[in-house]
Amino acid sequence: MLKINQIFLFLFCFLQWSCAQNSLIIGAYQTQNYLPQLKDRSVGIVANQTSMINATHLVDSLLSSGVNIVKVFSPEHGFRGKADAGAHISDSIDKKTALPIISLYGKNKKPSPEQLKGIDILLFDIQDVGARFYTYISTLHYVMESAAEHKIPVVVLDRPNPNGHYIDGPVLDTNFRSFVGMHPVPIVHGMTIGEYAQMINKEAWLDGSLNCDLTIIPMVNYNRNIIYRLPVKPSPNLPNAQSINLYPSLCLFEGTNVSVGRGTSLPFQHYGSPNLNSDYSFIPYTGAGSKYPKHEGLECFGRDLSQFNQLNQLNLNFLIEAYRTSSEKDKFFNSFFDKLAGNSWLKQQIIEGKSVEEIRESWQEDLGKFKQIRQKYLMY
Repeated sequence: MLKINQIFLFLFCFLQWSCAQNSLIIGAYQTQNYLPQLKDRSVGIVANQTSMINATHLVDSLLSSGVNIVKVFSPEHGFRGKADAGAHISDSIDKKTALPIISLYGKNKKPSPEQLKGIDILLFDIQDVGARFYTYISTLHYVMESAAEHKIPVVVLDRPNPNGHYIDGPVLDTNFRSFVGMHPVPIVHGMTIGEYAQMINKEAWLDGSLNCDLTIIPMVNYNRNIIYRLPVKPSPNLPNAQSINLYPSLCLFEGTNVSVGRGTSLPFQHYGSPNLNSDYSFIPYTGAGSKYPKHEGLECFGRDLSQFNQLNQLNLNFLIEAYRTSSEKDKFFNSFFDKLAGNSWLKQQIIEGKSVEEIRESWQEDLGKFKQIRQKYLMY
């Protein structure tokens, strides 16, 4: 009996060990790998509400460890992640820690020399969602660029990409470079934010081909094909895994007169417009994170995608179907669409009635070239 109990104990311990070996450990959790770099230095942190170590915010955790944090820089949506998309955010003081919060989505998107004064090292920890037009990677670019100009090292704490299981979409034409698309990458790039930082650095995308003193704290046991559900919503209108998975396909509607459900209980999980014909409808209203949503107070007809199967490529059918059934085609696209698409031809292809297959074929050559570049920077 003793031997049997010993066997069961061994198996139990082995299973515990095996589970521990295969559990995902994100960069922020591995404080032993970056606290030594912060010791006796004045630290600036680029963070928001996703910068968590279990149930504790990174800023609070580091302060309790004696790290000398002097400033916090926040991206779009603010430090607490509650501001509307595109909303101007002012500098402020964090009520909990009394630290100065410098907005990188207010007067300037790039840290100024004055804002970096007195900082010895920058720590970047923000959860991305893997889409070119999600602006956290643009903030990353400008942080790295300004740090390189002032010879300040940057440490990026790597986090999973919830859309890291595929690569798709047209590669950005740099003539359409903007804060919602700064680099020649497809809409869905399939990289973690740490991998992406290395690509920015080594592909000479920083102004003047500057090179940032960059350190990545990698994850342990990360596989880009795992289904990773974010513990904290990355922005107000991406509340769950379904919205995050649909986001790369539905965000193109932001460049049209079709609502993606801001101001409803299902943002980025349905779409609609007063100019479409459907049995399904919703009405957007102003609410937290959705001030003055598109078509506020109007009934929007469209499609419910809250139960749609997981996407493993961009879905153009939503966009093409909405355009073809719109009663106001001449008002369907707005000036923002080409920035989101990263080119002028996607809009024209849809107007001309090109099929999904024809459109997808038109970006394959550039996509293949990007995949070769991307391969150099993969860490997992």
